[in-house]
Amino acid sequence: MRIGVLCSGGDAPGMNPCLRSIVRTAIACGDEVIGIKHGYQGILDEEFFISSSGELAMGVRSVSGLSKQGGTILHSSRCKHFQTEDGVKEAAAILRKYKFDALIPIGGNGTLAGAIDLGKHWEGQIVGLPGTIDNDLLGTDLTIGFATAVDTAVEAVDKLRDTAGSHDLMFFVEVMGRHCGDIALFTAIASGAEIACIPEAEEPPEVIVKKLKEIKDLGKTSVIAIVAEGDERGGALAVQKLLKEAGNPFDSRAVVLGHVLRGGSPVAADRVLASELGNFAVGAVIRGETGKMAGRVKGELTLTPFEECVLGHRKVNPKKLRLLNIVAS
Repeated sequence: MRIGVLCSGGDAPGMNPCLRSIVRTAIACGDEVIGIKHGYQGILDEEFFISSSGELAMGVRSVSGLSKQGGTILHSSRCKHFQTEDGVKEAAAILRKYKFDALIPIGGNGTLAGAIDLGKHWEGQIVGLPGTIDNDLLGTDLTIGFATAVDTAVEAVDKLRDTAGSHDLMFFVEVMGRHCGDIALFTAIASGAEIACIPEAEEPPEVIVKKLKEIKDLGKTSVIAIVAEGDERGGALAVQKLLKEAGNPFDSRAVVLGHVLRGGSPVAADRVLASELGNFAVGAVIRGETGKMAGRVKGELTLTPFEECVLGHRKVNPKKLRLLNIVAS
């Protein structure tokens, strides 16, 4: 069996360990893996990973050392032409040309939506993997890259806390998360932040300022607020402005962490998740599964139809939001 693998959309720590697991599992089962570079664009451009020995199929040594390496050696992209029916049909024809039997795309919501479209015009099997730091996909409790992104954010906030304490400041720290506030919420809990502004929890500026005044009355001289980029009020700068107009008692600064959260060596939790899901996806392909995403739900490896995964976006656990409100009070 010839299995293609690609990374699409934003990169996420853990994509490389996932690729390593896919390649070595397939080889152990007697199958071959072809790495497709630059996501769906790479199919259209017929751009494949070539091993150091000049082979098209990825070998065991092609993925050596990838457990600790961030980013993706296959590179990633977003392809506008693939979002058209003509582009999808063209990609399907190219997959037939190179005699692919199956495809394992690693990415987020857009990647799975692309897989759905491809499945309408290509008879091969498609099993997807949740590679996104946002943790916003339905069909899995955790996405590949989320744990590392939170660790990176917490490390940055810990450093900002030192400066906030030295200058009696409030920092508004913006993290990624357009549809799900998990990065912001987990970062806030882990870093001891006092405020979290996330898409799932709407609090008027006046309510937040009331909290800040209570915090100041308790004798605190510095504060950290974590803001998800998808917060309904806007990002860190917008929230900073709104709270200042509402009477924020703290002098403040805004910091946008942005794409730094996507980089870095994946933490152990992401390496394990990526390895488990990569292995599971290959097994699913061998068993004849298609049109589904591999995930882990309540500790069990599961397959969820693509259509269910892209119905909406995963939301934060209300229990964790209540936990933040208690420990930050």
